[in-house]
Amino acid sequence: MTRPEVVVTGLGATTPLGGDAASTWEAMLAGRSGVRALTQPWAADLPVRIASQLVVEPAEKLDRVKLRRLDRSEAIALIATSEAWADAGLGDGNGNGNGVDRERLAVSLGSGIGGATTLLAQDDILESSGPRRVSPHTIPMLMPNGPAAWVGLEYAARAGVHSMASACATGAEALALGLDIIRSGRADVVVAGGTEAVIHPLPIAGFASMRAMSTRNDEPEKASRPWDKARDGFVFGEGAAILVLERAEHAAARGARVYARLAGAGVSSDGYDIVAPDPSGAGAARAIAAALRDADVAKADVAHVNAHATSTPVGDLAEVVALHAALGDHPVLTATKSMTGHLLGAAGALEAIATILAIRDSVVPPTINLDDPDDALDLDVAAHKSRQLDIPAGLNNAFGFGGHNVALLFTRPS
Repeated sequence: MTRPEVVVTGLGATTPLGGDAASTWEAMLAGRSGVRALTQPWAADLPVRIASQLVVEPAEKLDRVKLRRLDRSEAIALIATSEAWADAGLGDGNGNGNGVDRERLAVSLGSGIGGATTLLAQDDILESSGPRRVSPHTIPMLMPNGPAAWVGLEYAARAGVHSMASACATGAEALALGLDIIRSGRADVVVAGGTEAVIHPLPIAGFASMRAMSTRNDEPEKASRPWDKARDGFVFGEGAAILVLERAEHAAARGARVYARLAGAGVSSDGYDIVAPDPSGAGAARAIAAALRDADVAKADVAHVNAHATSTPVGDLAEVVALHAALGDHPVLTATKSMTGHLLGAAGALEAIATILAIRDSVVPPTINLDDPDDALDLDVAAHKSRQLDIPAGLNNAFGFGGHNVALLFTRPS
């Protein structure tokens, strides 16, 4: 039995580069950085005082009453979904639709950390003012499935609402699950992606104690520098990215515009360490190879890779080893985290959008700050400026703490 083809018909995002997918893509192609100094008073004593914060606040898109019931990660998930829903031609972005069968609509949406800022803020209230002052909305705001649940409610999704949590691979794994849901026949449309909004002193202090983050406080825009010899860790970011996945026949029947085909996905695990990636890249290579098999796409057709490359000393090179093993040395790489910082649970979904738009526009966005490439970087990287390139197929990698590995393979529409 032939598997149904799965296509991408809608894109939505709110990021440190733009308040929507189009402005984010424009900033990527221009090589702009979204990393800024933190100006909040609580940041003054932290060892890391930089981050990639949203350029458009949720309050500019959602009314105050609604925002009071939402964690920041939930709010931006709804904002990005509204854009993706309307972009797919499924309705007006407010949950209204054009005949989509809600019993054939599913959600696959996750967060790496979830409602931590709500938890910490409400704990402060508990300690300072007592239990009666704690918000009655606390639990729905902090629960890990909150973003997926709110999107499911907003769009009356009745084919299942799934909440992925696989650290920095979350957004990509949510897309892989969405692919499986449609292929299994459980849904015709899946709203899929990731969200993260935990720029707060505790997570920053925790990552800083691990020495995982860049301390280039005096040069924020130069702090995220994948593959560069001077890289010293990732830059914390926030944002949400949502894609509408759709069974190709369903999309064709309603005359939908198709961005790309989600041709395959590969998922593996390192079984190596709770934090460090396997330096051999074996697990990542298995995920990439699995995505190629799943998509039935030849290595030679993968012209471009949007790498996970977070600007960490070990992780960046482990991915290079994996790419050599699984693909060879021909694809043109980029690391858009050099501009966005690391959006944790939303990173894979945002970079999936970048991969799709690279295929559509035949252009690879740049890796900025790659001034002195690591000696072990022996692959072709689009450094400093965008590069025109014919891209029949593009790969997006996402890896997370715990050894989660996800590779997504996108191709031009059939």
